[in-house]
Amino acid sequence: MLRAGGIEWMQAGGGVWHGGGAGEPGRTRGFQLWVALPPELELGPSESVYLAPEVIPQQGPVGVLLGSYGTATSAIKTPSPMNYLAVRLKAGERWTYQPPAEHTVLWTAVGKGSVLVPDELRQGELVDFRPSSVAIEFEAQSDAEFVLGSAIPHDYDLVLGSHSVHTSVETLREAEARISAIQKRLIRQGRL
Repeated sequence: MLRAGGIEWMQAGGGVWHGGGAGEPGRTRGFQLWVALPPELELGPSESVYLAPEVIPQQGPVGVLLGSYGTATSAIKTPSPMNYLAVRLKAGERWTYQPPAEHTVLWTAVGKGSVLVPDELRQGELVDFRPSSVAIEFEAQSDAEFVLGSAIPHDYDLVLGSHSVHTSVETLREAEARISAIQKRLIRQGRL
């Protein structure tokens, strides 16, 4: 069970079959971030790490889900340098994010309220900023919650499948074959 404010890091590697749900009836809200693995990891072993909300490092209004911010560092080790932050601001509050110099990929998604960046972003909106490592200021127009990601550019081409991302057609085919084998095994076991 993933409680509100927690995080699951799943490194699918050579393939996983997973399900999920909110657990409790009613509405839920969350963000899912897909990270392309480098070739040496994309068909490797899978892993899943769950962190409860109380162990997510905090630095001011920021929860550090991946990477680091200020003196706070996530316990999850990522395959390449990146930050993934959960930010909460009260109406009228300002917060500035200075990405590390090599983090030229930057995006944000608003889960609640609205922020100026400098244009207004509202709940449900996602923006991908132009490549840069320039500081970005956020101003909450109302109580707001958003996630922000920054990273180094991925060094490899991306090949997209229906449910995975790989660096070559060959690794995509191999991963899809592994996932199909997992599905067949689960059906034989009566679990699907």
